[in-house]
Amino acid sequence: MILLFIGDIVGDAATKYVAGRLPGLRAQHNVDLVVVNAENCAANGLGMGAVQVELLLRSGADVITGGNHSWDSEESVDLLRLRQVIRPANVDDDVPGKGIIHVTVGGETVTVINLADDCAMHSVKATAGKVFPAYQAWDTADRRGSTIVDYHGDHVLEKQIFAHAVDGEATAVLGTHTHEATERLRLLTKGTAFVTEVGMTGPDGGVQGFTPTNLVNGLRTAGNPFAGDMPDVFDGPMVLGAVLLEISNGAATGIKRIR
Repeated sequence: MILLFIGDIVGDAATKYVAGRLPGLRAQHNVDLVVVNAENCAANGLGMGAVQVELLLRSGADVITGGNHSWDSEESVDLLRLRQVIRPANVDDDVPGKGIIHVTVGGETVTVINLADDCAMHSVKATAGKVFPAYQAWDTADRRGSTIVDYHGDHVLEKQIFAHAVDGEATAVLGTHTHEATERLRLLTKGTAFVTEVGMTGPDGGVQGFTPTNLVNGLRTAGNPFAGDMPDVFDGPMVLGAVLLEISNGAATGIKRIR
């Protein structure tokens, strides 16, 4: 089985970029399953937009994962009702959305579970006081067949510890959230593929895909980059953050970057 995972898609232009490339990537690499993190795909880069999610699904995305921005707007929350869309699983049951999905690929079951660390979730109003440890959600999850983890987290240490803790149980642990791709791709000793950060898919040259101006002004004038208006999505050349997984009998046999 071949799985393509695309990291945090930032904004409308990036969504269109992915949609334009997906059919070709699927054909070129004989991809069986496409998972994309689209928590930033809305036109303003905050949460998901219906137009963008529909385009991603229509162009070949099979599962859409999220993170701390999954509840940024009413539109984003409404999209969590879609069968193909998940958000971090390590939140209380009364938080909108679901954290796990099972899909059938060529007669095989694949589980995709979305998790997040506490640091990534600390300022999310929708989940305030309702976040619990990622491993607890993993340990109690209904995992079937090959299991792919989108681990949405700030801390390198936590991502690496989690990956080693589930080595041989998870097929892959794929880090998202920080938007800056890490170089090392690993196959752990018991068959789990791991990358600390897949990296964003969006406009290069700004701050995590956003225009620096408001953030810089906030830092200079108030000592807080978020003191002013939220930044616009940056206008720059697109960068693709993506990895391709080879999977056999529930274990990863290969992982490589798609540039």
